[in-house]
Amino acid sequence: MREAQALATAAGLPVLEARMLLGHLTGYSRTQLITRDDEALTPARREALAALVARRLAGEPMAYLLGEREFFGRVFRVTPDVLIPRPDTEIAVEAALARLHGRARPHLLDMGTGSGILALTLALERPDAEVWATDVSPAALAVAQDNAARLGAGNVRFLRSDWYAALPEAVRFDLIISNPPYIAAADPHLVQGDLRFEPVDALTDHGDGLGDLRTIAAGAPARLAPGGWLLVEHGYDQGEAARGLLAAAGFAEISTARDLGGNERCSGGRLAT
Repeated sequence: MREAQALATAAGLPVLEARMLLGHLTGYSRTQLITRDDEALTPARREALAALVARRLAGEPMAYLLGEREFFGRVFRVTPDVLIPRPDTEIAVEAALARLHGRARPHLLDMGTGSGILALTLALERPDAEVWATDVSPAALAVAQDNAARLGAGNVRFLRSDWYAALPEAVRFDLIISNPPYIAAADPHLVQGDLRFEPVDALTDHGDGLGDLRTIAAGAPARLAPGGWLLVEHGYDQGEAARGLLAAAGFAEISTARDLGGNERCSGGRLAT
């Protein structure tokens, strides 16, 4: 393993990333990599490592190379069909759990579920809940369903839907949550860093970044039970706009939570009873 790690670092990969790729390739834990330091890679694994190193040096995110990322203390499978889970989105989970406190057997809806991090985390934190998870992408839904099976979230119903379009008319929810595409089409970040490799339709509405937020806010009152909540993640500079959309849709008790960097990140409001 020492030789393989040396080859990876000599190519320009940081030591930690080299160890992570080796662990992924071999299935060895960090301790096993140390105790088996003199073990040589097979030719096939050496070739596979070289391919992973090349992809990483080209900028491909580690989450896609490893096929997983931790979120809210759980490991989720991720592929290039879904966004990479980010710690800032945990703010939305915390906001949702706070609003559900004291409410038994809540009905929840996560729209644009992607890998399922919001729907599944809420389902596992609140096993008494009935959770719906929708996405317009069949590939994303397949990843979310696989994560549900892996994590044992049996109280989640998956549905392919373009926002509210495929939801049964009679269904009402106590809380709707979404991390929709909110990056403006002209934002230079779309061609920088990890975003270059993530699904563009999950990042941007191909407009001003507020299009999907408008659709979600405007449609939520017809899908919420009296006193139900809507929570949406948004860009660091979209808090004021998000609060305005919620107010225009008739929501009260509107507030915005800040992420780990102190940026406005998740806004929500309550439907009047």
